Amino acid sequence: MRIRRNARRDQAYLVTEARPSRLEEIGQRERRYLVMMGIRVACFIVTVVMFVNHAGWFTVIPAAGAIALPYFAVVVANARREVGGTAGFRPYQPRLPERFVPPGQPGADGPDPGRDDDDPRGAS
Repeated sequence: MRIRRNARRDQAYLVTEARPSRLEEIGQRERRYLVMMGIRVACFIVTVVMFVNHAGWFTVIPAAGAIALPYFAVVVANARREVGGTAGFRPYQPRLPERFVPPGQPGADGPDPGRDDDDPRGAS
């Protein structure tokens, strides 16, 4: 028995402006979250070390980072980014061919029979 393949299914499509797959997007968001949580852990460790060494008010700076970073990590991880740097809709720009101008008409590439190219005024 001969299996017949659908020619339409075998075509390859080039998609240049497609969004990444859901799996890739989730992976990227998880990495961003984990990086920010790593920074939070570093801030917490620096806070403890500075507190033990009696660093005074300087201890508040990494402590504020350790307290505020979870909020920003969640907001950044849940935000979806547009790929390619374009935000919103792009205006419609049709790709039309140049307008055809018959030879001998004004605006044609060739010389106009009623025009002298050496005349600075444009027409004779």
